[in-house]
Amino acid sequence: MATARPPGRGCRALPGWLLGAALLLGLRLCMELHREGPGSPGRRDPPGPPRPHLLPPPGPPRSARRRQVTYVRSGRRALPRGGGTTTPEPSCCTLRGLPRRKGPRWHIELQPWAGPAQSLDEEASRFLSYISTTQIACDHMGTDSLATDSSPATKPWLVCLDDRFGLAHQIRSKRCRLYSLGLGSDDTHFEVSMANDGCEVHRFDPSVKSAHVLESQRLWHHRLSIDWRDPHPAVAAQKPHSNTRKLGSILNEFGHHKIDILKADLESAEWKVLENLILEDVLEQIGQLVFEIHLHWPGFEVSGSESSVVRFWYSLLKELEQRDFRLFHTHKDVSKPQLFLKKDIFNASSCYTLSWVNTRWK
Repeated sequence: MATARPPGRGCRALPGWLLGAALLLGLRLCMELHREGPGSPGRRDPPGPPRPHLLPPPGPPRSARRRQVTYVRSGRRALPRGGGTTTPEPSCCTLRGLPRRKGPRWHIELQPWAGPAQSLDEEASRFLSYISTTQIACDHMGTDSLATDSSPATKPWLVCLDDRFGLAHQIRSKRCRLYSLGLGSDDTHFEVSMANDGCEVHRFDPSVKSAHVLESQRLWHHRLSIDWRDPHPAVAAQKPHSNTRKLGSILNEFGHHKIDILKADLESAEWKVLENLILEDVLEQIGQLVFEIHLHWPGFEVSGSESSVVRFWYSLLKELEQRDFRLFHTHKDVSKPQLFLKKDIFNASSCYTLSWVNTRWK
């Protein structure tokens, strides 16, 4: 007579001790997971494909939620994928009440060629005609006093003293400021005259013996050379008192926001210095320019064909005109060699003195 087997027994039934061990192992694993938490650095996943029951729920892990990064908008916004344009977002951190700075310029805009041949004759003819023709009338010019100069052609360093441009008023009220840029010139008649008239005069010359010399109540001499670039940071670190600066850097160091007159005799460095003043918008801080320009060679770091050099010169002067500077006096120095790019041509002198007034100067 067959007897019934008790339930749970047989070849397919699991022993009780094995079932109990599995339950204990599972309980311990759950406790470990709960203690470490999901995404913990100490947790190591077993090799092979991830197990479905061990994956965290959808969403960012806890460690990502803990780390918070703050971004500052740059004021620019990426274009949509489909193309087109979009309005840039305003910067979140722009200080109120301060004007926005213009974006940096890296080169000036060259004027079109003077003619189809792109020749030196065409470019020189246009350039020499431009610097020989005044653009605005100035009834009162002078250097020695506020009186009208009866013979302005005999004095190359001339400023415009018409009341509409404000310089005469600045001199009378003792609020005029003159910067004079030179390279070893002993002729300081213009600077002394303007200081005696009431201008605060700063003369920059690398040949000055001391760093800063106060010659009189209103005349300073500084052992500094104005360049079109500041020293390289590595050189500046080795020579913290380097005597070469851009004009914009000097203005910041001295705390000067405006210059009523900028006079420059830089022996062929004037072209690159003038380019720097244009590119960095320093011209907006200047009331009148009195520059001696040199034409016997291209100038420092000005290269290219002869016609392209003259085109570059002309483009610089046109930039002044576009910024509302008007030429009111021109002087051809017949005492200097009559050379134009090392050639005795065009009846040109190697040296001219030009004076501009900023018609928007307040």
